[in-house]
Amino acid sequence: MSAPVYLDYAATTPIDPRVAEVMSRYLTREGIFANPASRSHMPGWQAEQAVESARRQVADLIGADPREIVWTSGATEADNLALTGYMRANRARGRHLVTSIIEHKAVVDTAKSLEQEGFEVSWLTPDRDGRITPEALRDAMRDDTVLVSLMAVNNELGTIHDLPALAEVAHAGGAVLHVDAAQAVGRIPLDMAAQGIDLMSVSAHKVYGPKGVGALYVKRDPDMRLEALIHGGGHERGMRSGTLPTHQIAGMGEAFAIAGREGEDDQAHIRALRDRFLAGLEDLDGVHRNTSIDHAVPNILNLAFEGVDGESLLMALRDIALSTGSACNSASVEPSYVLKGIGVPRRLALASLRFSFGRFTTEAEIDRTLAALRHALIGLRR
Repeated sequence: MSAPVYLDYAATTPIDPRVAEVMSRYLTREGIFANPASRSHMPGWQAEQAVESARRQVADLIGADPREIVWTSGATEADNLALTGYMRANRARGRHLVTSIIEHKAVVDTAKSLEQEGFEVSWLTPDRDGRITPEALRDAMRDDTVLVSLMAVNNELGTIHDLPALAEVAHAGGAVLHVDAAQAVGRIPLDMAAQGIDLMSVSAHKVYGPKGVGALYVKRDPDMRLEALIHGGGHERGMRSGTLPTHQIAGMGEAFAIAGREGEDDQAHIRALRDRFLAGLEDLDGVHRNTSIDHAVPNILNLAFEGVDGESLLMALRDIALSTGSACNSASVEPSYVLKGIGVPRRLALASLRFSFGRFTTEAEIDRTLAALRHALIGLRR
């Protein structure tokens, strides 16, 4: 029996073997296993050196200074630290945050939590492609707006935001811009100064690194103040305490370094696979693209299949690892809030699947998926 075809790279990626090899050097008695905060002996210095080398690798990929990288457990924690930490630290200047209704749950739920604390949130509605226009952001800005949080690449649609244009509007209104870039690293160019980004969340496991580690870019600026969420030891310049996981951080650094060297080749490979997949769908009726191809990264493709139920289609494609945007509750199945947010009709939103391709996807897997999809659609539509 052949292994399932994995087309859920937007959910997580397998660790690149080169990354795993680097990580293995920091785990056992024979390796560099010491606490990087232990500065009284050589093993501790070596561990600290590994952490700082990885910090530079992450910074290099995003056009930042290593001193602007704060380690976290992932992009979710980085989002929480950016939003909650910044809003609390700057509440005297203003209590207004602007974000969108189709952000990742790590931002949406954090913003809702801030509303419970008495902060005010403006929820922007994207256009049909899933993008927030500079004009929409400008209309939402207020005198007391201190933070704007908008993702670089949407995790369900693959839509890319015009970050420099959004940053210009945020800064003109006296606010800083936070960007969730978990889906962007290695897929679009990122340069903090050139794009006007003040805070940015990144994750290792979306870019062939390990789960459980990420970072928050924090622009070096005297006015950039964050209130810590995790206390104890004052690690990471007081912004995020806790013993650093050297092996995970070294893995993240290597993953980002590989993305820097091979990102363009990866995207060319993935774009060819996506185009092959789309060409294979051309003669199928009732296929609707929720992803705007012209404004999206090539690795994410969200499609609706008329006349079928998304969950049923997912079950019929049992040898293909995919994602449906539906949220299953005890009494009902609700369509993706992202698809609802861009105006996809409920019947099509419930018939939608996300296909996400990656570094290790092959042409043979694309062809196998197309054959399985064709067979499943014919059977379900009967």
